[in-house]
Amino acid sequence: MGKRVYFVFILIALGFLAVVGRLFDLMVLNHDKFVKKSANQRIAEVDIQVRRGMIFDRKGRRLVANLERGSVYLDRANFGGNEEKLYQLAKMIDVNNNELSGQLKSNKNFFWIKRKITLEEIAKVENLKIGGIGITPEAKRSYTLGSLASHIIGFVNLDNKGLEGVEAKYDKELTGEGGKYAVQRDARGNRFYSEDDAENFGNSIVLTIDEGLQYIVEKELDEAMKKWRAAAATVVMMNPFTGEILAISNRPTYDPNNPVKTSPASRRNRAVTDVYEPGSTFKIVTASGVLEEKLAREDEKIDCSGGGIEVGGKIIKDAHPHGVLTFMEVIQKSSNVGTIKLAERLGKQRLYKYIKKFGFGDKTGIDLPGEVSGLVKSPERWSGVSIGAMPIGQEVGVTPLQIVTAYSVIANGGYKVHPHVVKGSITEDGTFSEINKPEPGPQIVSKRVVDIVTRALMMVTQEGGTAKYAEVIGNRVAGKTGTAQMYDRSIGRYSSTDFIGSFVGFVPAEKPAFAMVVVVWKPRGEIYGGLVAAPVFKNIAEKALTYLNVPREDMIKKNVLVVDKGGNMAGILN
Repeated sequence: MGKRVYFVFILIALGFLAVVGRLFDLMVLNHDKFVKKSANQRIAEVDIQVRRGMIFDRKGRRLVANLERGSVYLDRANFGGNEEKLYQLAKMIDVNNNELSGQLKSNKNFFWIKRKITLEEIAKVENLKIGGIGITPEAKRSYTLGSLASHIIGFVNLDNKGLEGVEAKYDKELTGEGGKYAVQRDARGNRFYSEDDAENFGNSIVLTIDEGLQYIVEKELDEAMKKWRAAAATVVMMNPFTGEILAISNRPTYDPNNPVKTSPASRRNRAVTDVYEPGSTFKIVTASGVLEEKLAREDEKIDCSGGGIEVGGKIIKDAHPHGVLTFMEVIQKSSNVGTIKLAERLGKQRLYKYIKKFGFGDKTGIDLPGEVSGLVKSPERWSGVSIGAMPIGQEVGVTPLQIVTAYSVIANGGYKVHPHVVKGSITEDGTFSEINKPEPGPQIVSKRVVDIVTRALMMVTQEGGTAKYAEVIGNRVAGKTGTAQMYDRSIGRYSSTDFIGSFVGFVPAEKPAFAMVVVVWKPRGEIYGGLVAAPVFKNIAEKALTYLNVPREDMIKKNVLVVDKGGNMAGILN
């Protein structure tokens, strides 16, 4: 009996020592380890929800916002294994059964079932009450005006990462800083969010574009595409004094709310990514260069040789033969021969200098992704015919943005400008910060040259010019047409059927409200810029000038002061 009691006592003592030892291990030796393990079981690290800033037009009209959504996930550690209910859930929120089966067969402890579902779908998921199924709040980007200005704004992916346009270029500004924060969870893994949970707000962006002007441009571009059955078209409207982009539109286009449903070609911002031969719109370079170098006078007469000239063994012709024309008429009637004769006075090096001064062959630096520099060969790479081809817009590649930027030099008095689409940003507390401050660039040509070239460009849109259909009722237009054959790589020469028609100009000519370029790729029925692109310019300009409240020049009455014989004011005549 004594031995038996002694044995029980020993067992109790050993048990007590084991408990004490375990407590010592838990509370002293491995205290930190088990505290961390406990925390990991009841606390989860969650990414801070970044609410991208909104995007506004120049007048504060909202173009992009955020919609509240929820994302459904499965936490395998707390999943009850009720796959029947899980497939029921999948059907409710339109999830493919095969995809869900694949996820279940994987070794992932956590996976998304569906991202960014609607509030109605969230309620359905919550009513099923499946263990291990949770919902995390997320924001979905909403492009409130659909495809309007889509090539400027761009879009984001499922994780709200900017992929195109301003969304990509200003991604950091729109999102701010991310990070993680901790949330409590119960034994089933359900997370408890509170109003104090961390949430980050990015800055909002204010664009230079005007929603009203953008709408006008897009509507008229749609009409042009339909009328000419064109393959593509682009319009860029810019303030020539500040470089602020007022509108950019491309066709084909896409809806940034569903970018995956359109082709990459539809999402391409042709205004900055597509290079084309500008044709006669490029003649502004030669005209400005010879005037600046004092190698020609505006009243000088130039023999256009009946519409043909030989350069490097190749005959270059005018669309319509001409004899003797004045300098101004060479521009007005778009004589290739007259332009080439002027370019020969400049020579290779000086012609190349002015090509570069006007910004061709270099990126404009616009704050949009994907811009290309165009194609301009250095003089040592020119062929014998280059001195004749380049002045008339051949053997060079430009973007629509480069062309309108070059014409802005003439429109603003001779100065280079920096195109941009963003004015500034707004913080969560409403503080506005300017991002792109318009500053005058270097002077490219003198005021004397600007005045002469402007008058010549005004003649282009008047009787006898190549762009009569660009004429705007009540306001004078200065501009130039361009018609260029497209190079067909499949046959190794210029196409006989595919052309690019364009028109670029500014209005009102003497005090421009905007400069604008219209480019139409592969029009059918007509090919000339004066017939295809100039009317688009006219239609947009007339509506835009009305929208901007720019007075018609022919309606402005000059006040005349009337005085009597003694020099006293007698009245004012209107």
